[in-house]
Amino acid sequence: MIFKRLIRKCIQSKCLILFLIFLLLNCCITQFIPQTNEDKQLLVVEGLITDQPVINTIKLSKSLPLGTINTSNPLTGCNVSISDDLGNTYQLSETYSGTYVTDPALFKGEIGRKYSLHIKTTTLDHNYNYESLPEEMKPVPPIDSVYYEKKVISETEGISNQEGCQVYLNTHDPANVCKFFRWEYSETWKFHIPYQVVNRDCWISNNSSVINIKNTSVLEQDKIERFPLLFISNQTDRLKVKYSLLVNQYSLNEDEYLYWGKLQNMSEQVGGLYDMVPSGIPSNVYCIDNPNEKVLGYFSVSASSSKRIFIEDHFAGIYTQYTNDKCVTDTIYGNGIIPYLNLGVWVLMTNIMPPVRVITDIKGCADCTVRGTIIEPDFWNEGK
Repeated sequence: MIFKRLIRKCIQSKCLILFLIFLLLNCCITQFIPQTNEDKQLLVVEGLITDQPVINTIKLSKSLPLGTINTSNPLTGCNVSISDDLGNTYQLSETYSGTYVTDPALFKGEIGRKYSLHIKTTTLDHNYNYESLPEEMKPVPPIDSVYYEKKVISETEGISNQEGCQVYLNTHDPANVCKFFRWEYSETWKFHIPYQVVNRDCWISNNSSVINIKNTSVLEQDKIERFPLLFISNQTDRLKVKYSLLVNQYSLNEDEYLYWGKLQNMSEQVGGLYDMVPSGIPSNVYCIDNPNEKVLGYFSVSASSSKRIFIEDHFAGIYTQYTNDKCVTDTIYGNGIIPYLNLGVWVLMTNIMPPVRVITDIKGCADCTVRGTIIEPDFWNEGK
């Protein structure tokens, strides 16, 4: 009876729709798990060889089923080698799980040569042989310049200006050969703890995690100007003391450019049931024993050029995490014993007269090695 009266009241007050919504929200909710025929474990290849006298790295792993937590799944114990179009073969050795490297004393890529990757697995469901298509190492021009400009983030009345840093790149190919470019970078910055601690100055290094590519085949000139390589926000301490950026430029063939383009589109999407999946991106590696088996990833062959810049400038509103309100836990008067010293609490400052010690319970405020290393990079004083 009460239920009927409630319905009549809702109709009279034009709230029937709201009532129905209420009923729907109280229905049982069943999780929808899409059924896929995706292979459980596919070979994933990530590798690059260049014309530089450095260690070249090939990483092998196994894919994970849809819905699995994204964790590393390295493929160990494989036989990995590289061959060229002159009949030479170079064996790679496994240093870490799933990481295979060349010996720089024995192997360095040469422009104009074609290279193939060979893999023999021993731990997949089937022990298969894999091979890449022959890839030619194309020449790459030098980077003309890497430079930065300050960018105002906030300029509101009553609020101090906030500045970030936009890094640009210029390059061109006078030979008009390199039409497809890709860039990676490694950033290193120094940070300083403003307290009387032993480890005050440290350095942090990070590698790029975004895809930067450009196609000049549709342009009148094989020239790139003001390519926006990287924006450095003021919400980190990268620009607080001194910052270094090493940019590597690679030449691509059209197929590899298309591969990175699709991967870039995938990485920029939010993610959903109908988004592009990695298995939809063609690889240049295939299975010899089972041509129907998919392989993920790409074996890259490219000449490279590099350029490093340093940024040592003042940027307004740069974030710092070493302020008193964030670090200081207590003030200890006298020379008494501090319980859990260097275990749960650390001394930030000591004043001789009167005896005062400022302490913290955050180790990172008293020791920069929690975030970085005290070893100064070899390149840190270049250009001085």
